[in-house]
Amino acid sequence: MFRRALRLRSSRVLLVRRLGTRRGGSTLDWDGKVSDIKKKIGSILPGETWAPLYDTRHLPPEHSDVVIVGGGVLGLSVAFWLKQLQKKRNGIRVLVVERDHTYSKASTVLSVGGIRQQFSLPENVQLSLFSVNFLRNINEYLAVVDSPPLDLQFNPSGYLLLASEQGAANLENNVKMQRQEGAKVGLMSPQQLQNKFPWMNVKGVALASYGMEDEGWFDPWSLLQGLRRKVQSMGVLFCQGEVTRFTTSSNSMVTSSGEEVVLKRIYEVHVKMNNSLEYQPVECAIVINAAGAWSGQIAELAGIGKGPPGTLKGTKLPVEPRKRYVYVWHCPQGPGLEMPFIADTNGVYFRREGLGNNYLGGLSPTEEEEPDPINLDVDHDFFQDKVWPHLAQRVPAFQSLKVQNAWAGYYDYNTFDQNGVVGPHPLVVNMYFATGFSGHGLQHAPAVGRAVAEMVLEGHFQTIDMSPFLFSRFHLGEKVLEDNIF
Repeated sequence: MFRRALRLRSSRVLLVRRLGTRRGGSTLDWDGKVSDIKKKIGSILPGETWAPLYDTRHLPPEHSDVVIVGGGVLGLSVAFWLKQLQKKRNGIRVLVVERDHTYSKASTVLSVGGIRQQFSLPENVQLSLFSVNFLRNINEYLAVVDSPPLDLQFNPSGYLLLASEQGAANLENNVKMQRQEGAKVGLMSPQQLQNKFPWMNVKGVALASYGMEDEGWFDPWSLLQGLRRKVQSMGVLFCQGEVTRFTTSSNSMVTSSGEEVVLKRIYEVHVKMNNSLEYQPVECAIVINAAGAWSGQIAELAGIGKGPPGTLKGTKLPVEPRKRYVYVWHCPQGPGLEMPFIADTNGVYFRREGLGNNYLGGLSPTEEEEPDPINLDVDHDFFQDKVWPHLAQRVPAFQSLKVQNAWAGYYDYNTFDQNGVVGPHPLVVNMYFATGFSGHGLQHAPAVGRAVAEMVLEGHFQTIDMSPFLFSRFHLGEKVLEDNIF
């Protein structure tokens, strides 16, 4: 492939061809070129230090034990835990393939950075508790010798979820479960809310839940860069490119019920280099699909979902990109430093941003309002028509706010039940998933990365039982619904 140097017997042809195709340029320039060519030819003569005529440093390795598709925080977390939990030092070779090393469109860096335990499923509460401990002790996990300590700028101001009369009973049941799992969450009446947050209009609120510990927000970019720095120090390899093809082998087996099943195994990943027609095949044993909003497309490349409808082979990975807007506004008379991350009864969310009376927030659109995800253009009318009226109603001071900035990012949206997909595919047996979290992947990344690594290395989940999040639920029709998605 591209790593093979030109043989000595072809070097003379190369030299003649270059001389014969010379066009223009000064004699001095040409003499310099000839000198460079002679040096390259001399570098592969016997007795000389060998140096390739073709620079291959941008290419991925030809072999890797694990190929992780997606270099966002979930993919990096899987890489970290694979290296952290490996039984033998440098026993596992890990390659991370990321098509955009600037992360300009990455869901990780375009999120609002929240972390909470206030979910409706016990597994999501457990993921949050593990992850917040990881974040609280970040330098015990991600410290690198001779590098400065990480500062995630964690702000432990808590989450405040508001419920109407209709949603109060459900909120109360959720809080009961959250407490059983170990979360420090309290219930507040409208009067208690008014006393604690006098800037809030509590009209329409019947009950609220308030995270009193280990909830708030942090800087996603710092976590991403900290993970990347750490895994590089652990020997993880990176490649900027796009996975375009999988080469697979297959074999048949008969189940106990007499049904014939074809199992596939990926043994080669084709990586196309950015801004180029060249590609590099990488032989591998395991593929991790952590491609976020595009993980459904990566699954299709492996043949997942390409079968008769209603069969396991024909069951798609139901993850697609959904565009979400985040708006930043300034309000001189707005709430102070005691303001938590608020999720209103209508789905509008908002929090402080820094110390200068700046705030950010947004709202997930309805199915009918879903914007086209083809680009990340911002709809400013959506704020004016759908978000601002609710902000001004809940916090009267926001009636005079001024929008200063806005951006859009992608959710890796699981259309089936808005929950994560973790673990191996039942038919493409060496493709593992870490995707589909529909907006809460960043905060759960440390725990999900460990869960996937445990499954790869040990064959089962150990720290947190993620069995409800396996791919097979899509074929079985067993939804694992998470209510608290915003």
